[in-house]
Amino acid sequence: MKIDYPGLIRQELPSGSVIYRVRPKNQHSKRVQLYASPGDPDFSRQYDLARKGIKPDIQKKPSEQAMPETIGWLVHAYFEYLEERVKAGTTSAKTLKKKRNLLNRLLKKPDKKMQIPREKLIGMQDGMGSTPAQADAFIEAVGVMFDWGVDRKYLKENTARGIKSVYRKGDGATPWKADDVKAFFAKHKAGSTPHVAMSVLLWTGCRIEDLTMLGPSFECVIDGVEALRWIPMKKGSTEVCIPFLDPLKVAVRAPTILGTTYVIRRGAKAYASGDAMSAMFKRWCVDANLGHLSAHGVRKGLAEVLAELGCSQYEIMAILGHSEAKTSEVYTRRVERWNLAKTALSRVNTNSSWG
Repeated sequence: MKIDYPGLIRQELPSGSVIYRVRPKNQHSKRVQLYASPGDPDFSRQYDLARKGIKPDIQKKPSEQAMPETIGWLVHAYFEYLEERVKAGTTSAKTLKKKRNLLNRLLKKPDKKMQIPREKLIGMQDGMGSTPAQADAFIEAVGVMFDWGVDRKYLKENTARGIKSVYRKGDGATPWKADDVKAFFAKHKAGSTPHVAMSVLLWTGCRIEDLTMLGPSFECVIDGVEALRWIPMKKGSTEVCIPFLDPLKVAVRAPTILGTTYVIRRGAKAYASGDAMSAMFKRWCVDANLGHLSAHGVRKGLAEVLAELGCSQYEIMAILGHSEAKTSEVYTRRVERWNLAKTALSRVNTNSSWG
């Protein structure tokens, strides 16, 4: 990390730990110690005070400010635990963001007891009836947090476990068809960022978040064949290694400005997150009068096409980077059922004595 703050002094102690001091402006002999390091949320506030010659106080953590044995204390303590895991690289920042979005609703009444009765949780779930998937995600997030609390003796029991799901999963994202892809490319011509993004999704089967990292550095040659090799960003994914097909190669080389990733935004920079990339791709779909489709549907459509061509679940797993066959089965179930139905009906038609 580049540190460029006037008057900031980094000091390594004999113990090996590092502290930071600041020389106040126009006070060359004075030094003010900070209680935060560059990159910490409270660093800028402490640095600004120190430059004015004011000794900063140690800002309390949200859990330290919350009333003990309340839901506010538990939620903040859980967030702080996750923040440390993000720093250690054992939890993703995306997971922390999702947990915050779901559990922040518990902070509307932070002084309530942290052991929330089961019937109260069910009532909160019912109150989210217009968004059943979100309601179930909320209960699951509370359940995970309560497990964490029970393990540490903060709670006696997990009242969120065993609450029935209210969401009934449908078929999910609409798969793209060949005509949809043609319409997208008719609107977004070769060399444009949308054209590159669609080409990468179409010819690699990658997820939308992988567009934020895939680029020339992942190109390689295997057994004399040009290929792309990468580990998808989704946790638990296995390595994907596929041929670098000519249509994809032409598409990613077409833009006049190239970056370290195939898909770039202004300034030849990669998109900052999968969410940002997904939102932009949705805008491109709307521009092409395909607002009912999404990036995930490209991957789903590719899986169904592969199934229609007779690829096995394990072949589809290799192409799409699935680690379990049941994941690929989600995409191929419709095709398999249709083929089985056609076979069954042909037998009935051949052997039936009806009429």
